[in-house]
Amino acid sequence: MNMKTMTRAALAAVVLGTAAVGAWAQDKVVYHIDDTEGQATKALRNIRNHLDTAPDTKIVVVTHANGIDFLLNDAKDKKNPNIDYPSLVNALKSRGVSFEICEITIKGRNLKKDQFVMDADFTPSGVVRITQLQQKDHFAYIKP
Repeated sequence: MNMKTMTRAALAAVVLGTAAVGAWAQDKVVYHIDDTEGQATKALRNIRNHLDTAPDTKIVVVTHANGIDFLLNDAKDKKNPNIDYPSLVNALKSRGVSFEICEITIKGRNLKKDQFVMDADFTPSGVVRITQLQQKDHFAYIKP
């Protein structure tokens, strides 16, 4: 290997190393919601506060079981009907938050995708998605 080739290889290694460090620099968090009544309002408030303090955080909300209910069209907090979930979800989506709904739950509850807010995405399995985000993508885990 000549000096020019070695210099290029070293430069490529530095560039790739810098890119890897940059990828790790951003905080990444998965919020796990499986109970709308007990978690949704608190989770949405926590996410808002999280972004107010650390606005560059990548946040993915994964829902399954009864946790999908706050993502239904026209969903409201049963304890506080003034809390309109779709508008809160929309506001957080505009700040870069992703909302994912478990398709196994949808099928098991005989629901249709068009019953959910347009701001939500779908994942084949909520628990598998959480595992992937933690293991492969190095997301921190929060269950409000």
